[in-house]
Amino acid sequence: MIPFAKAHACGNDFLIVTEDAAAKRDWSDLSRQLCARNTGVGADGVEFFAWLGSKSGRIRLHNADGSIAEISGNGTRCVAAWMCSMIGAKAGDELRIETDAGLRICRINSVRANGSYSVEVTTGMGIPSASRKTVKLANGHSVEGLAVSTGNPHFVIVVDSSDFSVAGTTWQEIGAQVCSHSDFAHQTNVEFVHIVSPNEIEIRIYERGVGPTTSSGTGTSASATAIIAFYRCLSPLRVVAPGGAQTVKWDGPGSELELTGPATLIARGEAWCG
Repeated sequence: MIPFAKAHACGNDFLIVTEDAAAKRDWSDLSRQLCARNTGVGADGVEFFAWLGSKSGRIRLHNADGSIAEISGNGTRCVAAWMCSMIGAKAGDELRIETDAGLRICRINSVRANGSYSVEVTTGMGIPSASRKTVKLANGHSVEGLAVSTGNPHFVIVVDSSDFSVAGTTWQEIGAQVCSHSDFAHQTNVEFVHIVSPNEIEIRIYERGVGPTTSSGTGTSASATAIIAFYRCLSPLRVVAPGGAQTVKWDGPGSELELTGPATLIARGEAWCG
């Protein structure tokens, strides 16, 4: 039996499993079993966690397909919510979480524990970088976008259409092609951005190792980076995904980006895994 906690951030859901509970297991295989929507618990990924101190920990992220990811902004925030519940953290507390993309400091803005357990968290997401890039698809068509690093790779495509399509092709199809394109040695996350105003954008996300998702913390951060840097949108920027809105504050190149959003605990339990 594998004990777990489940949480979501704007519908982007994760399981938290301690390293002790997963000892002597193949984490990739375990993640595929646990994340399966119909035969497992169901999730976009598993955060394997180890305590490093009373308010600090380390996480290793495996996607639903078992692949390893450097970081998830939403997954990190879900872990912060779980840590809050475990230690009774309050608004104003800071949690330190080591990821494969570096240290992330999560500031707890609020805790709501009446009927459900939710927190609002501001996370320092590191210093992002962005540059223009063109990807040539197998059919010969070229897709213009921005390659963004937020500790993991992203390709951001700005669209004019309200359905987020690109040259008459659905964003899901383009996302799948770009994600696995040979230009990206370890694949890439893909975001499609529609600019609503200088202070707000809407996005769709094709996540590496998962597919279309309702939300992504690093995808939100990457989209905001691209739009603030190259399209003269303003910080703080409201970023709306199908799962909900998050806010990005970024002062431009060389400065750390801050991501603010909610995370909610869903369940605790145990799972049979062969």
